[in-house]
Formats: sequence, structure tokens, C-alpha cells
Amino acid sequence: MPKITIKNLFNKTIITSSSNHNIFASIQKENIDWMHACGAKGRCTTCKFIVLDGLENISSETDKEIKFRNLNKLALNERLACQCSAIDDITILVPENGKMPHMKYSE
Repeated sequence: MPKITIKNLFNKTIITSSSNHNIFASIQKENIDWMHACGAKGRCTTCKFIVLDGLENISSETDKEIKFRNLNKLALNERLACQCSAIDDITILVPENGKMPHMKYSE
């Protein structure tokens, strides 16, 4: 089962039960607040994350992610949590503009 490590959440590790769940659903299942202005429908980029390790272990980009990448709203190492799933272990980072004010983050 794939493991998602969120580095700046004190290396919080999530073991996903299936690669069929998108990363956002896996994060929500662990009761971690994650920015998602459009309700996790791929209409914005607020749920994006930065991939530190394992970019090749994430499902293929969706049309919505490609659209935002072409608009320069997603860097090459960024993905939308609502649009992709982990196939194998990944390490990610919450970007500065995605941090929730009520949560504590590590470096």
C-alpha cells in the first residue's frame, strides 16, 4: 500500500488503502485539514502540493492538471491532490499559500 509522507506536517505519514483513492481523499480520511476552495473538483489549484520525492509514483496528469500547468499555475513538481493518486510511496510538502491558519507546520 502506498505511503504518503507530508514533510512539513512533522513528517505525517498516511498509508493509503488503495491507489484508487485520490490523494485528497486519503488526506481527508486521516482528518488532516487541506485547502480546497472548489470542493475538490479540479476547478482551482488550492489543493496543490509540492512533490519532494516520488513524482514517478503518482498517477498520470489529468486534463485539469494539464490545463493549469499550461496556464503556469502548476510547476513541474506540483500536483492537485484532488486529481491524482499515489501508486507507490511519495513525499510531499504543503505550499505556503496552501497552509491553513489554524494548523501548525514544521519546516
